[in-house]
Amino acid sequence: MKNGLKILAPITLVLCLATLYSCSRNGVSGNTTSAAGNHLLPDTLKVVTLYSPEAYFIYKGQEMGYDYELVTSLAVDKDIALKIEIAPTLSRAVEMLDSGLVDLIAYEVPITAEYKDNVVACGPETVTTQVLVQPKKGEAELIDDVTDLVGKDVYVEADSKYEARIRNLNDELGGGINIHTVSRDTMITEDLIAMVSKGSIPLTIVDSDIARINKTYYNDLDITLPLSFEQRAAWAVAPDRAWLGDSINAWLNSDKPREEQAMLLKRYFEMSKNEPGGRYAFNGSRVTPFDHLFKQYAANYGWDWKLLASQAYVESKFDSTAVSWAGARGLMQIMPKTAKGYGQTAKSVMKNDVAIETALKLLKDLDKQLAAKVPDENERKKFVIAAYNSGIAHVYDAINLAKKYGLNPQKWDNNVAKAILWKSNPRYYKDPVVKYGYSRGRETFDYVNRVYRFYNKARIKA
Repeated sequence: MKNGLKILAPITLVLCLATLYSCSRNGVSGNTTSAAGNHLLPDTLKVVTLYSPEAYFIYKGQEMGYDYELVTSLAVDKDIALKIEIAPTLSRAVEMLDSGLVDLIAYEVPITAEYKDNVVACGPETVTTQVLVQPKKGEAELIDDVTDLVGKDVYVEADSKYEARIRNLNDELGGGINIHTVSRDTMITEDLIAMVSKGSIPLTIVDSDIARINKTYYNDLDITLPLSFEQRAAWAVAPDRAWLGDSINAWLNSDKPREEQAMLLKRYFEMSKNEPGGRYAFNGSRVTPFDHLFKQYAANYGWDWKLLASQAYVESKFDSTAVSWAGARGLMQIMPKTAKGYGQTAKSVMKNDVAIETALKLLKDLDKQLAAKVPDENERKKFVIAAYNSGIAHVYDAINLAKKYGLNPQKWDNNVAKAILWKSNPRYYKDPVVKYGYSRGRETFDYVNRVYRFYNKARIKA
């Protein structure tokens, strides 16, 4: 057995390296043997998953995702190594399981006739429906019955299951729903949800797990009206390794894993992803409560202190005690892994001077890494700030996408900024030039814009 967890990452990850969720799997107490026999868990558990906002993604250089963290907890608890592979599609993941290349699919595999001969469901079970996304507040009352959709404008991705469902529902109601389709090439479900929040469109449809995640970013949305039958899904093992599924079920049914799962469900599907604090008002000629610290440390690293202060505003609203859903901490929202890389701890980066200096070291390192790709120093700052938010791997991907699709890879605004938005679109994050998969590109796009909005005000004040 291995001492501690060892994650063997695929070579493509070397740089960085619901809505109803239920856990109703039955099993006996978790140990290294299954209820079906005396099978030992392997020393290395080979797992396949897919890039997605629920299962697996990379954020600020750190591997994250509900399914990823839960299977990691299993490996830690059982003291076995974990090898993660990323499949481009679910069908490929099932092929890998069927051929023995992996032991487990840690991803939502629909419990349907399509897969019944190839997989045995196990682990956390999810139950999802398609739901209506609508604003909580506004002139119109909340829609709480599908019949009230008659006469309403509903926007969905073209040629998607959402379009199929709303057209079937329209037929069932005798027509009258105003259905608008948008091309997936330019807009995806996440974009439509954001547009409902902003009031640009009135309604859209999405799977309940995706709706739940996005509601943590847009708390002004209502997602309570189901529009389809329930769909069950779970992790999966091969039929000839049903004993492994029994072992996973038994583990998940014990007290500590149940507590861990509850924490992860809250982290990914309930906790607000918005920055802490409210609006900030400038006080006289002072830009921030910590001007003296920003000036002192920024001067040592040749960085514009007002730009650094602008990042601090967007990161924490100058709240030194802030801890994000992802575990980022303090004034500059330093991730624990990043803190460790610069000789600090999750506790020490809660101190303002340590947070500021650690952030500056990271910014200067990012600047150095991006210099060859973006020679212009001033232009490069936007790339650096984007990398601070998402991790440099996703910025590299956006540069590659910009280059491939005829945009200027050395310019941010209207060029790589467009490409970073594509990182949440499967058409683009599955493109061969993309090495690091899904990213919530809109978050990074908005982050850079908000930093510079504050920066422009700060330059006038100071």
